[in-house]
Amino acid sequence: MNASETVSPSPQRFRDRKRWGWLLSVVGPGIAATGTLAHTLGATSLWWFALPLALFYGVIPLADWWLGEDLTNPPEGEVPALEADGYYRWILYATVPVLWSTVLFNLVFLATHALPLAAWLVTVVVTGSVLGFGLNLSHELGHKQDWLGRKLALFNSALGGYGHFSIEHNRGHHRHVSTPEDPASARLGESIYRFVLREMPGAFVRAWSLEATRLRLRGRSAWHPDNEILQAGLLTLVLYGGLIAFYGWPMAAALPLVAFWGAFQLTSANYIEHYGLQRRRKADGRYERCAPHHSWNSNHLVSNLVVFQLQRHSDHHAHPRRGYQSLRDFPDLPRLPSGYFGMFLVAYLPPLWFRVMDPRVVQAVKADPERINFKPGLRDALMQRLGLVSA
Repeated sequence: MNASETVSPSPQRFRDRKRWGWLLSVVGPGIAATGTLAHTLGATSLWWFALPLALFYGVIPLADWWLGEDLTNPPEGEVPALEADGYYRWILYATVPVLWSTVLFNLVFLATHALPLAAWLVTVVVTGSVLGFGLNLSHELGHKQDWLGRKLALFNSALGGYGHFSIEHNRGHHRHVSTPEDPASARLGESIYRFVLREMPGAFVRAWSLEATRLRLRGRSAWHPDNEILQAGLLTLVLYGGLIAFYGWPMAAALPLVAFWGAFQLTSANYIEHYGLQRRRKADGRYERCAPHHSWNSNHLVSNLVVFQLQRHSDHHAHPRRGYQSLRDFPDLPRLPSGYFGMFLVAYLPPLWFRVMDPRVVQAVKADPERINFKPGLRDALMQRLGLVSA
C-alpha cells in the first residue's frame, strides 16, 4: 500500500447509552412497597409510607429539571437491530412480576394492619400508582404483534380491573386521537375532573362496541368466550373475589379505591398527552392523518426511563409499532415543560394547568383555531381570552 493511500475508518457502531437505564422502568413500581416493607421489617415511623410519593412526585420531577432533556435519536439504520434485540422485550416481561407482587403485597398489608387514616390513604394512592405503571406496561405490550405480548397486556391490565384498555386504546383511541370524537383526548378548557367523567365511561363503552363488532363479524355473540373484555373481567373477578373472601371487609374497602386510582393514572396520562390539540378536518369530512404534532411530547430523561419512554408520545402515535427503545424526537413538536410526574401535579390544580398549558396550545397550533379541540360551549370565551381570531 502506498504511503499516500489512506484507510477509511470503520463506522462506529451505535450503542444505546440508555440500555441499562431502562431497568428503572422495572424497579420503579417496586418503590411503592418501600413503606409497607419497612414496617413489615420493624420500622415504626409513618414517614416511610410517604417515601414513594416523595420519590414519584418530588425526586423524579426535580431530577428531570436538573438533568434536563435527552434529544438524541437512534440512527434509523440501527432501528431494526434495536427492535430485534430481545433484551428490550425481556425488560417488559420482567416488570410483570414486580408489578403484581408489589400490588398484592401492599393490598395484603392494608388488609392486615391497623393504620392511621393518613398512612392508609397514602398507601392506597401509592398502590394505585403501581397499577398506573401496570397500564403503561400493558400499553407497550399491547402494541406488539405477537400473541404473547398481547395476552400479557390483557392479563396485566386485569390486575387493576381495566381489562378493556388495550382494545379501547389500540382500536379506538389511536383511530380517533386528537378529535372531538375521542373520549380519551382532552379539550381546551376542560379540567381533568370533567375529563374523567367523560373518559372512563367513554373508554369502556367504546371498547365493548369494538369487541362486539369484532365478534359479530366472525358470526359470534358479544358474550362469546372469545370476548377479551370478558376474559380479563373473569380474571379480575376471580382475583378480587379471592382476596375479599380471604381477607374480608378490609380488603373490600381497599380494592376499589386502589383500582380507581390506578385507572385515574391512565386518565391523567391521557389528559396531558393530547390536551387541546386537534387534527384538521378535510373537505370530505375526514380528519387528516395523525402526525407527531398531534401529541404533546416530553424528552425529560429520568421520567422517560421510568415509564418506558411513554413521554415520546408524538412518535408513538405517528408510528405505534415502534418499540419504546426506538422512539424519536422531532423538531417543532408541542412540548411539555416537565415530565409526566410533574405535569400530573399541575393537572390536578386546574387554574394552574390552564395558566401553564393554554398559551402553549395556542403556540403549538400557531394560533389556528381549526387545530384546537375546544370544550363545547367555551370556544368563543376561550378564543377571546387567548386572543384568537376565526379564519
